[in-house]
Amino acid sequence: MTLRFSVLASGSTGNAFYIESEKERLLVDAGLSGKQMDRLLGEVQVDPSSLTGILVTHEHSDHIKGLGIVARKYNLPIYANEKTWKAMEGSIGKIALDQKFEFGLEQVKTFSDIEVESFGVSHDAAEPMFYTFHHQGKKVALVTDLGYVSERIKKTVEDADAYIFEANHDVGMLRMGRYPWNVKRRILGDSGHVSNEDSGLALCDIIGNRTKRIYLAHLSLDNNMKDLARMSVSNVLQERGFELNKKINIFDTDPKSPTKLYEVV
Repeated sequence: MTLRFSVLASGSTGNAFYIESEKERLLVDAGLSGKQMDRLLGEVQVDPSSLTGILVTHEHSDHIKGLGIVARKYNLPIYANEKTWKAMEGSIGKIALDQKFEFGLEQVKTFSDIEVESFGVSHDAAEPMFYTFHHQGKKVALVTDLGYVSERIKKTVEDADAYIFEANHDVGMLRMGRYPWNVKRRILGDSGHVSNEDSGLALCDIIGNRTKRIYLAHLSLDNNMKDLARMSVSNVLQERGFELNKKINIFDTDPKSPTKLYEVV
């Protein structure tokens, strides 16, 4: 077995990602209730008690809602950077000292047979960061919650076998939608979220010869639709010569249902 993963939940209401190897079973974020987290893991035939750790991206509630509950219930170590720990401590309840670990920004940490690299993103949180996962020559990149995709991020995540990549909103839907202007400005800004079109443009720069799968993630419930996101990103990629449904396939994610557990081959 190489790497296997599932996007357990992704969207404005809750986010969680699961990745495993022969020796490790890691959760990234737990943005739904403890009961929902158990259900999502069960749907991909993962026993929550078999988890080996939880990585945290940032302190927003749609990423840490069930974090404390899951960690305490299964006695799991939590890994986050110092600023994120300070920002979320009041929201996750008491965590035992022997379950608290620091994973700094722009660092590489080895978890048995998985090497995890953290990288910073531009988002309105204390010190948000996301991850790439490496195992036996395979690479999976988790990239959401960012206002724009910097050249540094592109270099870090380029040529992954699979991407979980943000396509948060359609700009037209957002501009015409019901959100107050200050919220629209935040989403559209450099510390907000990536639009469908910008997602496609960024992917054009980072897709490599081994890239096979793209999961469009963190879609807004109010300002996007799965079909629209898929069509918008696909159009950008095809206009620039990428062959879809042959070499590269695009998949939806959902805020309430996990994707099938996929083994990176």
